[in-house]
Formats: sequence, C-alpha cells, structure tokens
Amino acid sequence: MVNLADSLVHAATAYADRPAVKLDDVELSYAQLDQASQHIAGLLAARGIGPGDRVGIMLPNVPHWGVLYYGVLRAGAVAVPMNPLLKEREVAYYLGDSGANLLFAWHGFGAEAQAGAKLADAEAILIEPAGFLELLGSAAPVADTVDRAGSDTAVILYTSGTTGQPKGAELTHDNLTRNVEVGLGLLNATSDDVVFGGLPLFHVFGQTCGLNAAVSAGSCLTLLPRFDPTKTLEILQRDKVTIFQGVPTMYVALVNHPNRADYDLSTLRVCASGGAAMPVEVMTSFEKAFGCVVLEGYGLSETSPIASFNLPERRRPGSIGTPVPGVEFRIVDDAGNDVPDGQPGEIVIRGHNVMKGYWGKPEATEAAIKDGWFHSGDVARRDEDGFYFIVDRKKDMIIRGGYNVYPREIEEVLYEHPAIAEAAVIGVPHAELGEEVAAVVALKPGGSATPDELRDYVKSKVAAYKYPRQVRVVDALPKGPTGKILKREIVLD
Repeated sequence: MVNLADSLVHAATAYADRPAVKLDDVELSYAQLDQASQHIAGLLAARGIGPGDRVGIMLPNVPHWGVLYYGVLRAGAVAVPMNPLLKEREVAYYLGDSGANLLFAWHGFGAEAQAGAKLADAEAILIEPAGFLELLGSAAPVADTVDRAGSDTAVILYTSGTTGQPKGAELTHDNLTRNVEVGLGLLNATSDDVVFGGLPLFHVFGQTCGLNAAVSAGSCLTLLPRFDPTKTLEILQRDKVTIFQGVPTMYVALVNHPNRADYDLSTLRVCASGGAAMPVEVMTSFEKAFGCVVLEGYGLSETSPIASFNLPERRRPGSIGTPVPGVEFRIVDDAGNDVPDGQPGEIVIRGHNVMKGYWGKPEATEAAIKDGWFHSGDVARRDEDGFYFIVDRKKDMIIRGGYNVYPREIEEVLYEHPAIAEAAVIGVPHAELGEEVAAVVALKPGGSATPDELRDYVKSKVAAYKYPRQVRVVDALPKGPTGKILKREIVLD
C-alpha cells in the first residue's frame, strides 16, 4: 500500500523545523505543512469525502496549495488541479467531468470559481490568507494517511487533443511516486537544495518536479505565483536557489534581462527545462551568462511527466535526452512499425510513468495506449547514440509561453458567436512566447463582427492565455476535397 502524501509525513519527521514552502516572507516548515494538511483531511472526512472522491484545487502558486493538495491525498481522495485563470464554463466542465463535489479556490478568482461550481452542482470553498487558520481550525486533524493501492488514482490532470473536450489523465500513486524518485536521481536533489517554484503547481511539471520532488527530498520550494523575470532574479539571489526549473520562455526572459549581471546567482547548481523545445542558442547563452548547466527533458501530463532527460555527463544540446530509468521509447510510423535511426516518426512510450488512462473515457484510452505503449502524438527522430530530437507536433497544439492551448476548444467558442460561419485557430511564431494564438474566421452572409469584437468575445469565455491576440476576418477558409479546413494553407502576414 502507498500514498503519495507519505513523503510529506516522512519529511515532517526528518526535517520538522526546516522550511518546506515559502512565498516571500510567508513560510511553512515541514511540521506546519504536515499539520495543516491533517486538518484539511479532517475537514474532508467531516464532509463525507473519502477514498476515491475527487476534489478540485484552483489556486495560484501559494503555500496553501501544498496544504490542500497533501490534505486531499492524505484523505485518500483524488486531487483535480485546475488553472486559477479558468472561467465559469471551464470550471463547470472540470468539476462536472471529474465528478468533484468540492472545489477549493483562491479568493482572487472566486467569482468564476463559484459560478462554475454552481453550474456543476458543487461547493466552492474560497481560500484567503486571513481566514485560512480559521478554516483549518474548523476540523479535527486526521494524522494517518489513508492506505491506497499503487494503481489507485492520486491526481486527475486535464489535458486535451485536437478534438473534443479536455480529457482527465489519471495518474496513480505509483506513477507519481516513481517519477519523483526518478527526478530526484536525475538532479541529485537533497535536503540542502532550494528549488525555484515558478512553474504552475496545477501543471504536471511544477507539481511533480517542483512540489512533490522538493517534499520528497526535504528541500525548500520557494514560490512565485506569476512569472516575472525581475522578481525571479530577486528570488534566485535572495533564497540562494540551487535548482531552477522552467520552460524555454523563462530562460529567454532571464538571459535577455538588462540587469541580469547585477544579481548573484552563484548558488545555482543545475537548471532543468521542459514544456517545449529549447533553442540551442538560448541554452548556450544562458549557460554562459549564469554559469549553470541546463538539462533539457521531455514528458507529458500522461507520463507523470518525466519520460526522457539529459544528464550532466551525457547530454546533447537540442535533444530531449534519453529515456529515464524504467521507461522505454520507440519511434514508429503510422502503421506502428519501428523506423530507422535518423528518420522521423511518432514517439511511443512504455514504463512506470504512463497514466492509468483517461478518466471516464475508455475509447480515448484505447486510442492512446496500444499494447502497453502510450502514443504521444509527438514526432521525433533518434540519432545513432540513442538521443531523441523532437521534430514536430503531430497534435495540433499551440504552446504559448509554456501553456498548452488547444485550437479546437477556441474554435468551439468562436462558433458560438452568431456571426461566425467558419473558424480556424492556429499558432503563429512569437519572439518571446514561442507561439501566439491566432484565429481566422469567415462570417455568415449578412453577419457582422470586427476582429476586436471577436477577440473580446473569446476573452470573456476562456482563460487569459488562450484567447487569440490576432483575429482576421476573411471571405472563406481554404478547404480540401472533403470540405475539411486546411490549416496549413492559412497564411498570416
């Protein structure tokens, strides 16, 4: 039997008075984090929430996130992390699809959270610093962690393909526990490390490699709710950060910061990059500027996430490295046959990191996991030394500043506008964000809508990082012989 929250119990025993998570002047020791999570477990028990029940967590990167997360896990329940930027309709979908009857939401995003919870017939508890101790004190602590099987679901992380609504990837206690162990080994993390916590905790990268890894090692995770390069440099210097984890756009912002030389980052020991391909030029410039090696890896929500990684003694810039211990890769063609080294094909993955399946979607699970191999939808090639290089994305996904944006979701919103006849959403290159979201639409006969109006319409219905900054109205969209819109033929000036 296993429970991901056991790592917190062990850390609280070994490192009781050491800082676990902090946000500027607010700091929780391991003992405090453990005790607070016991009260959340008690609160859930008092509400009849137990093993297998789903609970939403919709907070930015604040210490309360860890309290709620480990409290939910401690109770044997399933955490459903949610982006705090989600709007009412999105909140309702996540809660309704997962069957979560309770949502913990940060007070600053309370209106959308409460409205969405109401639509889903769920309860929203707003979390604010002033009343948090009172909330904790409202329930008796439950010290024991509920025993769970390794194959039991610990977390449901919502992800999406190019069709349909987001899907909940079920990550088990074994998935996450093993992936944390792998991550600690790759970075040689110990209780002496200070980890930068600027990656969103609701995302698998920040959650596994940030919070869970730090707690398992007894390290300190120093949080940043919203990435800002100046504030990041201040935190790295102030807290003597040793492990930096980020997406390429963060590295671009730091290396191009005009005052980067004013900060002492000599404590940095290792940097990890994921979420999108890092340009070799950026990696080289960062290492030269900050004197710290950058190790690039690869993974997905469905792989907990770490699937491959570069090692300090064996790395290749531009590569996503080699599969981590216990994980296998193959590069296959559309028929599932292995392709020769150097040739592009889809990455398929097998190992302890692969999700249990998509929550409530057996057909989607069967389509993604065939004969034990998870089909990533990413196109890559392998060189003769076994290093893997991402070539393209098979999925029609846009990565904007490290956030995944799925065109179909935005197109569905556009189609709800009464003037829209056709819509296509694509990614366009952007110097700082990597990609920007763009929409090309054709109006119905007699329909009237300006690009600004359409942009604002979508902005009101989806999270801020998703709406198209560029909107173009055209007479008609290019189509193939079957009438399918051909996105590859759409050209934006």
